[in-house]
Amino acid sequence: MDSDVLIIGGGVIGLSIARDLHKKRAGKITIVDRGGIGREASWAAAGMLAPNIETDSDSTFHEFGTESLELYPGFAAALLDETGVDIELDRSGTLCLAFNKEEETGLRETYERQQNRNVSVEFLSSEELRRLEPAISETTTSALFYPNDWQVENRKLVGALREFAKRNGIETIENAEVEELLTEQQRVVGARTNARDFRADTTVLATGAWTSLIKIGDTTMPVSIKPIRGQMLSFDLRERPLRHVVYSHRGYLVPRADGRVLVGATAEDAGFENRTTAEGIAGLTDAAVEIMPQLSEAQVAETWSGLRPFAADGLPILGKIPGWQNVVIATAHYRNGILLAPKTAELIAENIIDGASSEYLQRFSVERFANAATARTNI
Repeated sequence: MDSDVLIIGGGVIGLSIARDLHKKRAGKITIVDRGGIGREASWAAAGMLAPNIETDSDSTFHEFGTESLELYPGFAAALLDETGVDIELDRSGTLCLAFNKEEETGLRETYERQQNRNVSVEFLSSEELRRLEPAISETTTSALFYPNDWQVENRKLVGALREFAKRNGIETIENAEVEELLTEQQRVVGARTNARDFRADTTVLATGAWTSLIKIGDTTMPVSIKPIRGQMLSFDLRERPLRHVVYSHRGYLVPRADGRVLVGATAEDAGFENRTTAEGIAGLTDAAVEIMPQLSEAQVAETWSGLRPFAADGLPILGKIPGWQNVVIATAHYRNGILLAPKTAELIAENIIDGASSEYLQRFSVERFANAATARTNI
């Protein structure tokens, strides 16, 4: 075998899994990516760590996100020690705004629901909000404040994980697009790329939006992942104008320590067409100015887009692929790949090295789609 573990996909999920596997002495680890390592959805993200504002419905998913968030202080400190890269974990908190009575009613309903679930959240009047963030529009009527929804500089996170791989002998191979998984009977023994074959004792699919395009031998992948395009832009200001990440119903602002303000993000079913559009950028600009009027005088510094991997129920897909041995999947993190990377890596590494299962691997398994189809046919 070329490797003990072959990881297909070099985004934040694949890189984090490689790091945890190395720490568990998994042997020789190889990461292959269809493009540049860490240059797809992980690079295009905004770096928000927001299990409360992003996951208000599925309780297991909320617990999963919360547990992953709680790993971040140790994760950030360890990466700094291991690589010298500060991933800029910012624990200032997140605001969600209302601009009219209808939106305020929605915030109050969310507040009551989350209070009943013991979520740490505060309801702020417009006056309290502007004392906290004077640059926010005076047209806001109220806000929710989430002290435990944070952010991280996602591009520095990817850089830290790449540096960890480099320092620890984890091989990274770019521009190697996987066409199919190599199989022997019911075992996956590696992958075929456009360049060469890679053989491994264990294969991990961390392939994001491209997962469903990969065949397992002569069969199709038993999961359907759709790419959802997210367009973003940034303003480059001299000083940081906001202390907190700020959401509205039309977009969000993410302030960086260097004075940049990121604005996101669209959610478009546009296939694999990864590009920005005039309409998308105009909509984001309008949303940004609505939140912070002074941005109307600022020049857009950068625009970009990425393809988020989305499963039919909006939840991740983790664990074994039924009917096949020596292969594990970790995909469909959609808008929460940065948030969920540490916990996903922990679960997948423990499963590969120790054979450990968990409630999350069961809840987010591939088999849930087959079970749902069976349930529908029995109605």
